[in-house]
Amino acid sequence: MKSDRNILIAFVLNLSFSILEFIGGIFTNSVAIISDAVHDMGDAMSIGLSYFLEKKSKKGPDDNYTYGYARYSVLGATITTVILLVGSLLVILGAIERIINPADINYNGMIIFAIFGVIVNFVAVYFTKEGNSLNQKAVNLHMLEDVFGWILVLVGAVIMKFTDMALIDPILSIGIAIFILFHAISNLKEILDLFLEKTPNNISISSIKECILNIEDVKDVHHIHVWSLDGNNNYATMHVKVNKDYLTVKHNIKEQLKSFGITHVTIELENEVEMCENEECHINNEETFEHHHHHHNN
Repeated sequence: MKSDRNILIAFVLNLSFSILEFIGGIFTNSVAIISDAVHDMGDAMSIGLSYFLEKKSKKGPDDNYTYGYARYSVLGATITTVILLVGSLLVILGAIERIINPADINYNGMIIFAIFGVIVNFVAVYFTKEGNSLNQKAVNLHMLEDVFGWILVLVGAVIMKFTDMALIDPILSIGIAIFILFHAISNLKEILDLFLEKTPNNISISSIKECILNIEDVKDVHHIHVWSLDGNNNYATMHVKVNKDYLTVKHNIKEQLKSFGITHVTIELENEVEMCENEECHINNEETFEHHHHHHNN
């Protein structure tokens, strides 16, 4: 697959480059370059993990993972996010230390490095621009951010060369680190939402309910659960009370739910006589109830 190969190229470019950056940051004595290195390293990690885990997460369901492997991609995001959180905090500490004890910076080396950085990341942007999966779009966005990060460092280095204000370096560094932190925290929130089985943000249970109640022959719907495996694939389960032709009803419900991005629906159908086990209601007609009642395994 072409787009897969391009992601791999971007990964190799980014990883080798970020290792080079750490060396460059130490050589030029610039913390801004080191914080950019953390940013690039994080991007390389997330690209690498998403590349390998995306392959794994495309595997269909089996007996061990009855929902399939989609959560593996979320795992990749978790690892990257934690690394970025730690990395950016370390960078901020380093920069504060640098503000307290300023050091000499090799401005020319920094300028050369930054030009190099802009070029490498630009090439990476070019290689990742034609993906259409969410993953590839994310990769492309990372690459664009890297280009901006380097343009920032370049501008900073040029200003420092002419003004000799070494303070600009740690300030830039903190700026980049805060940017990384901000992203990492919002990613973490999304990941936690998935693990906590929160209803996906773009789905409203009440509108699903309304939608289903509008379907012909549907009497009632309750116990609606909606969750997402990986932010893209949504699952739903529900109990639906019908009066007659349940096959059409089932088909109609599934069709309606597609518009909510729900691809997998489990529907428990109930008839009028049957009382839902979980509802606290008085059963007037014991015999009919016993007769109609099949044990659900919830």
